Amino acid sequence: MSSCLARPLQEAVLARHQPGGMVAAFSAFTGPSTAICSPASQDVANKKRSPLTGPAARPLGTDVVPSLVSGVDYLRDPKLFKGMAFSLEERQTLGIHGLLPPRIKTLDEQAENSLRNLRRFQDPLNQYMYMVDLLDRNEKLFYKLLSENTMELMPIVYTPTVGLACQKFGLAFKRPQGLFITIHDKGHVYEVIKNWPERDVRAIVVTDGERILGLGDLGAQGMGIPVGKLALYTALAGIPPHQLLPVTLDVGTNRQELLDDVDYIGVRHKRVTGEAYDEFVDEFMEAVVRRYGQNCLIQFEDFGNHNAFRFLEKYRNKYCTFNDDIQGTASVAVAGVIAALTATNTKLKDHTFLFQGAGEASIGIANLIAMAMEKREGIPYEEALKHIWLKDSRGLIVKGRSSGGISEHKAPFAHEHAEMKELGDMVKELKPTVLIGAAAVPRVFTPEIIRDMATFNEKPVIFALSNPTSQAECTAEEAYVHSDGRAVFASGSPFPTFTGYGKTYEPGQGNNAYIFPGASLAVIAAGIHHISDSVFLSAAEGLADMVTEDDLAVGRLYPPLDNIREISVQIAKKVAEEAYQSGTASTYPEPEDKEAFIRATLYDYNYDKTSALPTLYQWPEEVQKPFH
Repeated sequence: MSSCLARPLQEAVLARHQPGGMVAAFSAFTGPSTAICSPASQDVANKKRSPLTGPAARPLGTDVVPSLVSGVDYLRDPKLFKGMAFSLEERQTLGIHGLLPPRIKTLDEQAENSLRNLRRFQDPLNQYMYMVDLLDRNEKLFYKLLSENTMELMPIVYTPTVGLACQKFGLAFKRPQGLFITIHDKGHVYEVIKNWPERDVRAIVVTDGERILGLGDLGAQGMGIPVGKLALYTALAGIPPHQLLPVTLDVGTNRQELLDDVDYIGVRHKRVTGEAYDEFVDEFMEAVVRRYGQNCLIQFEDFGNHNAFRFLEKYRNKYCTFNDDIQGTASVAVAGVIAALTATNTKLKDHTFLFQGAGEASIGIANLIAMAMEKREGIPYEEALKHIWLKDSRGLIVKGRSSGGISEHKAPFAHEHAEMKELGDMVKELKPTVLIGAAAVPRVFTPEIIRDMATFNEKPVIFALSNPTSQAECTAEEAYVHSDGRAVFASGSPFPTFTGYGKTYEPGQGNNAYIFPGASLAVIAAGIHHISDSVFLSAAEGLADMVTEDDLAVGRLYPPLDNIREISVQIAKKVAEEAYQSGTASTYPEPEDKEAFIRATLYDYNYDKTSALPTLYQWPEEVQKPFH
């Protein structure tokens, strides 16, 4: 049985009462929604989805019920709209002939036209808005553009531009692209989730907007992050967009300038915390499982540090969930560290790591480095921790620190040492070989610190992972200039190439997009119930294995982003294989060729060879004769 989104709205309301369980709804994306069928999941808390193998694995999210779709729906619905690519036969049969210019364009021609239009804008926010408008009118063209021009467009639809878009979200808001659930919906969260028109949701990205990138508390305007993340799920890993749901849990904001802003889109009060907040998040998690099943992936994004860790520990063994800020960031950073081992011809045990920051990202990276040291080099985990030092806002994390502030998650990294306050002094004292910044303190890696790193390291490893660009600890140029071109550098936001010291450097962006799309694709395809840190370590190793000698020669610690879709498939294959080996996969029968199985589920954004017309076929002539 399938669930159908029918037009018009009056039909949708009536259809809710029809026998057979057909449910119709009003699409938040497209105004009056067209008849799009997707596999019904109903309330699947205690049910398993049927295994998807072979051609049937192709997602049904854009299958059409012809009797419920009018020709003009093909012009109004971005899931169906093909721009000027409708053939003459399609235009005449659908009754839209004359409603489009007479020229018939291919998808490639439309994509080239869209790129030229995009490049006319100089302001990144205007480019972001152009891409949002394109998604609103032609979904497949949007994903073709993003998938095939990743290097150019990912900085526009995600970091760093998405940070600015979140700050201006209220001013620029046009159409809903996700689900807003407020603290005042407590007790009715399931009813709100039921309003989302798609039934076959496989992955959710959820935020409460408290710590958006390095920009802090943006409240409900943090919705730009789940929307951007899930766009990358589709563009970079081929996860069908109808299976994805962006969610913002609006519990208020503590930023007074937003509460005073006439354009702010969220509830106008300070953040609700404590027991009421926890009960609200618990209710959300339970409602998701009730609606979409135990295998629905829930990715936590940009929660405050104090909530991110405890929610991860609270839910990781109960739900299919992970926190990208902790585990995804850790995975991509460790992939860069492993690649840097090749660039410096060293081993993990040869290094001393110093972190500027001790938040969720830094602790996630530090833990995964210790796991990698144990797995790859046989160093006991407790011994590996001794190679890692963290600095927070109160100074170096050491045992018995007089200023306190050493939480449970920081405690394993508190070593015996004199108290220190300044990062520059720590660098001189500890002589780290790897310096990692992930606390959004801009330009904290000063020229003096970089020069010091270069003094006692032949090839100092410097990772400026904070984003957006304005929050980066240093620029690529600063790292190269102040180390005399010897730094092994990676960043969280993109930096331009740098020419100097007899070579051209192409700094690699350690973007989480290398990890979370592929890992999520594997979770969905293999039906993984719970996601352990070992999954992210394997993904990091898999990503590092794809870095070539040519990449390292230009100072790049990650493979080019223009190959990201294939990278995602290979990471998904590796994660799925390990899931079946460890018994954590639930999709059965187990596919023999896991790569082919995964590829069969991927979203296809090409519509040149796809007709909007139903298939025509003949009956035997004798059954069509008149009755005598």
